[in-house]
Amino acid sequence: MKRIGFLSFGHWTPHPQSATRTAADALLQSIELAVAAEELGADGAYFRVHHFARQLASPFPLLAAVGARTSRIEIGTAVIDMRYENPLYMAENAGAADLISGGRLQLGISRGSPEQVIDGFRYFGHEPAPGETDADMARRHTARFLEVLTGEGFAEPNPRPMFPNPPGLLRLEPHSPGLRERIWWGAGTRATAEWTAAQGMNLMSSTLLTEDTGVPFHVLQAEQIRRFRDAWADAGHERTPRVSVSRSIFPFTDERDRAYFGLETASTDQVGVLEGTRARFGKTYAGEVDDVVAELAADEAVAAADTLLLTVPNQLGVDYNAHVIENVVKHVAPQLGWR
Repeated sequence: MKRIGFLSFGHWTPHPQSATRTAADALLQSIELAVAAEELGADGAYFRVHHFARQLASPFPLLAAVGARTSRIEIGTAVIDMRYENPLYMAENAGAADLISGGRLQLGISRGSPEQVIDGFRYFGHEPAPGETDADMARRHTARFLEVLTGEGFAEPNPRPMFPNPPGLLRLEPHSPGLRERIWWGAGTRATAEWTAAQGMNLMSSTLLTEDTGVPFHVLQAEQIRRFRDAWADAGHERTPRVSVSRSIFPFTDERDRAYFGLETASTDQVGVLEGTRARFGKTYAGEVDDVVAELAADEAVAAADTLLLTVPNQLGVDYNAHVIENVVKHVAPQLGWR
């Protein structure tokens, strides 16, 4: 069975046609959509993180709230920009959210995407070390984060503490066993996917790759996945890794679908320049159910991944996005053998 979840950017704007006009709308509706997705039989609720934008930003209060309102689905991010993070404080927050959810956290992290402001991480108090790029800093923060997630003690205890200490060096609390194996890296290139495998993180790949070889997006992404799995085997990790891909999928089952996404039936890959790098964007899958099924059946990367994240237009509201998720789970997935 292929796991199917949704991915929300949590956009909000004070526009009369938006169902999410405030930050409160975006947050509360994210929780309600997660509850609805679980009831519909979906497997995950994932949220994007963007700073200085009218989108979801601080993920851990939201993840904890979703964890408290649900009982089965995976809860995750796609992705947290590690340039902005204090690794130790993040580990405490992640541990707490994971324990509240009963060990369902699937945490996607990465170097991050183009920003709303110039070097926004500096406003958060983070500066690359001499000779270090911001991407290097993100990987340094990640290495420390992964290290403390193991639960090994590292801090010298105070000989006169306020509360009694256990023997030995102290670790961060709360510690959630097993969370280290549920960390994913958002990789935009084949080389980064190989690096991800070497670090023992799961692979999270989206509808954007920051490289282009001239082949269709799904073919390039499938190569990225193969390279990740080969590098994982070469690294000798004992567990089986996981791989997720994201897709915009809108099967038409009523007139709302056709009105919103009728023009997307002609969608194709797009090639552009992102931060000075040639990038390839994946197409949107929109159309009658049988047509969408046929197109997805030919998508090599979707076939190779164990987890599919449906990017949802959250500003259309909870009811419509639940309808989109239901269309995929109940009308598309069974025909492709995912259910």
